[in-house]
Amino acid sequence: MGRHFPLRSLALLLLAAAGCTPPAGDLLQGDVEIDGSSTVYLITEAMASSFKKIHPDVNVSVGISGTGGGFKKFAAGETDIQDASRNIKPQEDEACKKAGIEYVKLQVAWDGIAVVVHPDNAWARKMTAEQLRQIWHPDSAAKKWSDVDPKWPNETIKLFGTGTDSGTHDFFTEKINGKEKLIRKDFEASADPNVIVRGVEGNKYAIGFMGLAYYEANKDKLGLVAIAAKKGDPYVTPNKVTVLDGSYKPLSRPLFIYIKKESLKRPEVKAFAEFYLRRDDLVEDVRYVKMSIRQSAAQKKKLEDVLKTLGN
Repeated sequence: MGRHFPLRSLALLLLAAAGCTPPAGDLLQGDVEIDGSSTVYLITEAMASSFKKIHPDVNVSVGISGTGGGFKKFAAGETDIQDASRNIKPQEDEACKKAGIEYVKLQVAWDGIAVVVHPDNAWARKMTAEQLRQIWHPDSAAKKWSDVDPKWPNETIKLFGTGTDSGTHDFFTEKINGKEKLIRKDFEASADPNVIVRGVEGNKYAIGFMGLAYYEANKDKLGLVAIAAKKGDPYVTPNKVTVLDGSYKPLSRPLFIYIKKESLKRPEVKAFAEFYLRRDDLVEDVRYVKMSIRQSAAQKKKLEDVLKTLGN
């Protein structure tokens, strides 16, 4: 008779064949607490779901408080990992230092902020960054489409965007209006990108902004605007090529996770962090742009170096 493998041994062999590193000894257990960006959430949730198939006894909890809201929890010691669609701000870094929290920042993907309109909007499918500024800046806020271009409809613009705790909000306002959170007050803000989708979809004269992945998931309901960084530049729509090569200006950006070094001493957090950087195929599955091979290798090396300093 042939040799029979226990079910657990067979499962570990199958994981190894699939390129997944099985845990040493008993299956990993514990909790990994994550919060932050609604943009990075889609990637982290996909990572958590796949990770749990390998380590079913690890509970990976992923919240959506926005990048700013997430950093507050991170500095308060409530989470192990912070999803972020922008760099940490000096005041957020100072809050972490005061709490004795050290962290490692890892880039996990690239993203473009999509400017979206109603699918019946045929007049504003190409816009310059300056025209966007006319619409969104509080000092030059255009009330009607014809205020931006006389050839456009004499109809009131309805605006939708992400909330003020969102890294997407901070990045968009900085790149378009020149300063984070500088924006007209009469727009409908939501932490839920699906609210923005429904708002723009429901009004022919609406415009909004959101992470590219949310547009991709709803492109049958929305129109996409091609952006020129300045007048005379080519109009470029966001996709995995234009975001990665930087030609989608000025609204391409890196996406990050911040991990507490103290949390990395726990085997379940360490295993999840290594899994996150290894499974960049999941980045594309949720419609984001994965890093180049060189960029990915640099982030893996960065994590390895931190783990060595922690004795892992």
